Amino acid sequence: MTEPSVPAPDAGEARPLTVRTDLALGGRWTSLATPEREWLWRNPRVLEAERAAVAPGDAFVDAGGGEECFPTLNGPSDHGEVWSRPWAADDGEPGLDVAPVSVGGLTLRRRLSADDGVVRARYAIDGPPGASVLHAVHLLLDVGPGARLEVPGRPDVLVVEWPERGATVPSVWPDGDGVSFDVLGPDDGTARCAVVATDRVEIVDGADRLSLTWGVDPGFSAPVSFVVWRNLGGWPKDAPYRSIGVEPLLGAESNLDRAAPHQLAHLDDTGRIGWWLEARAQHVSL
Repeated sequence: MTEPSVPAPDAGEARPLTVRTDLALGGRWTSLATPEREWLWRNPRVLEAERAAVAPGDAFVDAGGGEECFPTLNGPSDHGEVWSRPWAADDGEPGLDVAPVSVGGLTLRRRLSADDGVVRARYAIDGPPGASVLHAVHLLLDVGPGARLEVPGRPDVLVVEWPERGATVPSVWPDGDGVSFDVLGPDDGTARCAVVATDRVEIVDGADRLSLTWGVDPGFSAPVSFVVWRNLGGWPKDAPYRSIGVEPLLGAESNLDRAAPHQLAHLDDTGRIGWWLEARAQHVSL
């Protein structure tokens, strides 16, 4: 798999990023950091032992970090099938991680690198020709109440699971049917999730900026977007807390069962599709 090189925005001094993962815990991203800060949030209410004890079919454990959600984000299985299963390293290709999937004969492979301080994730999906999938890189971010999201233009927004579970509301960035998705705080008791039709987003938190870009490999065709989870103390109802998710997505919906065909990624006639994600960090002069 190859991906185009997207130049970093002129936003200040580039800072080197590193990445760590845990294959035993579903290929989970455990760190995305510069020398100055950790970008991934950890839920202080969840013990690592609780996250480690999950088994296929269990409800999602919101431990933080970055979870690989495949072949759906929500819907037929809670955050997909691979976050709760141990991954394996491919002995034949050093640096290649393989996620086992028992649904529909699908296989997800990931190659992560941090060359020149840029973190790159490259994904290959194999399975039955024409199979439909969604794949979200479910990054939960450690950002303050003054943080904001920047995306180019005014892309379409699909607010999901709103105003009730299973419902959707169309909108335009940054409107989330009454909340502003580009502003991430302070806590106001709301929780809203949406799919945003773009291939890039920048997370600005004080003097620091994290830039994410993603796309489909040459030769393949599929929609891409990102999921924003803006939970400012509005979820869960019985014990709400704050969590912010920015989740690059192969597809244009969060629910495999609900999505229309044009909102899904489809494996080609050979039973493959590939896509990529890049992360860059900058320190911004204020």
